[in-house]
Amino acid sequence: MYQAWVKRFLDIVLSLIACVVLAIPMGIIALWVKADSPGPVFFRQRRVGAHKVHFNILKFRTMRGDTPHDVPTHLLKNADSYITRSGAFLRRTSLDELPQIYNILLGQMSIVGPRPALYNQYDLIEARDKVHANDLRPGLTGLAQVNGRDELPIDVKARYDGQYAAHVTFGMDLSIFLRTIGYVFARRGVVEGGTGALEADKRDRKSGQDAE
Repeated sequence: MYQAWVKRFLDIVLSLIACVVLAIPMGIIALWVKADSPGPVFFRQRRVGAHKVHFNILKFRTMRGDTPHDVPTHLLKNADSYITRSGAFLRRTSLDELPQIYNILLGQMSIVGPRPALYNQYDLIEARDKVHANDLRPGLTGLAQVNGRDELPIDVKARYDGQYAAHVTFGMDLSIFLRTIGYVFARRGVVEGGTGALEADKRDRKSGQDAE
């Protein structure tokens, strides 16, 4: 009942409220993005939705116009060099994600769910298939996002997505939503240039220490 009807109703109501409340802040951000670097205000990218149906996700543009379009940030060499000044702030605070309230209104996304994978992130898509996470609408935030976010390797993200897919309840969604607020204000879990980058860095440091 909750997953079939109530969750979608709450998505519509809350995203409509967000459209009104955030209209002025989003307008200011749009002007900043436009003034900061040449290119469009919004960034559109093909992502994987419920039942692996593709859709175009909407974000504020945070990178230069010459950035490779369909490459995950963690696969970009020197990812920081592509990020604009406004983009660095928007990414740290997750404000670049705000336009996705329109994806939620259209039914392509939900407020809470697995974060939408790029259409060519085949390893993540395959891992989610095994835990039925691809059956859900992707979310603005999710269980993996409040348990490490960019710090998590693919298999761990998929495991959290599977845990969520098996327990989609109002209580779970409320808990994730409230924890997300804390994560955003604390700017936790943001690692530019790498999914699991923190773990890789730790492994490299440990190897270095062992070698010494």
